[in-house]
Amino acid sequence: MTDTKKPRETVKKVVLAYSGGLDTSVILRWLQETYGCEVVTFTADIGQGEELAPARKKAELMGVKQIFVEDLREEFVRDFVFPMFRANALYEGQYLLGTSIARPLIAKRQIEIAEATGADAVAHGATGKGNDQVRFELTYYALKPDIKVIAPWREWTLNSRTKLIEYAERHQIPIAKDKRGEAPFSTDANLLHISAEGKALEDPWHEPEEFVYSRTVAPEKAPDKPEYVEIEFANGDAIAIDGKLLSPAALLTRLNELGGKHGIGRLDLVENRFVGMKSRGVYETPGGTILHAAHRGIESITLDRGAAHLKDELMPRYAELIYNGFWYSPERLMLQALIDKSQENVAGAVRLKLYKGAARVVGRKSPNSLYSLAHVTFEADQVYDQRDAEGFVKLNALRLRLGARPRPKK
Repeated sequence: MTDTKKPRETVKKVVLAYSGGLDTSVILRWLQETYGCEVVTFTADIGQGEELAPARKKAELMGVKQIFVEDLREEFVRDFVFPMFRANALYEGQYLLGTSIARPLIAKRQIEIAEATGADAVAHGATGKGNDQVRFELTYYALKPDIKVIAPWREWTLNSRTKLIEYAERHQIPIAKDKRGEAPFSTDANLLHISAEGKALEDPWHEPEEFVYSRTVAPEKAPDKPEYVEIEFANGDAIAIDGKLLSPAALLTRLNELGGKHGIGRLDLVENRFVGMKSRGVYETPGGTILHAAHRGIESITLDRGAAHLKDELMPRYAELIYNGFWYSPERLMLQALIDKSQENVAGAVRLKLYKGAARVVGRKSPNSLYSLAHVTFEADQVYDQRDAEGFVKLNALRLRLGARPRPKK
């Protein structure tokens, strides 16, 4: 019985993005059996909240000689999440791109490991229906154009959980007991968010059951007393919470704790996948939701109107590039340079009120503030001549007045 659909290329060594779960464990054995090649495993800790030692042990049991297990949490937040949040990126106006932004980091590290170990191929466990295959592979090719890419889900005939389990049993691959039944939904997690999709969530009419959520309490069950938090920024990045300087990963971890406690950051979304279909995802991004609100709060008093509006015009394009996997594209890098330039004076502090699923900005201050009380006060002032507004209004109304004149009938 063959588990492949087409003839294989010759591969000597492949670096596999490996979680130690059912899918990637089957992929590991399948690569060894189908390609007859050496497999190097790479397991990244990006804050998914799972113990990684079992993945190493399982890889050892399956004969892997080169095993990489790495803590990438600080790099993930510092070099990927924070640059994205400088842009206030939201895909389709709502999604904070928690899964999307993790893929280029994992793929980048795979390429680095491939070069260090002399591997001529990389492999991932993304399916042929989703966005992740694109995100992984666009990064691979951007960083190493001649790399061979193996995507088992596009090659093999193991197209169901039942077949995966049968393959695992046939090849004596250990399976967690909870994997033998049909999972109610699929999840993906990192320090920024956790997502759930598929199976029990496929009908977009049905409200997700409470057991779907793991990082946030239900807003109606959150504390009845609001909590205030102060976030300090420098050059557009959050650097401290309530006066305490924190590393990027530690800061996001703390915001996750606060957001989860108050039921903040839940999203039930039907989105447009890059491959063309619509999918329903349930996301929890507690810390990111707070950070997004805070960043917009500090920008509101430090960014010039023209700069702020230009950023808002560019943001959907920037977010779409990340969603579609173009993190290393020239256009994303160009936009990032513009965004980073805009953040030079984005510094100060924002105070937020956390309560029953909401994070509301209730205060903001900055040494670089463009807010002028002298100009906006409703009291008497010495800096603004209200008579100047008459000409401003009339000039802006000129085209409207001309357009409203009676025209000859045809």
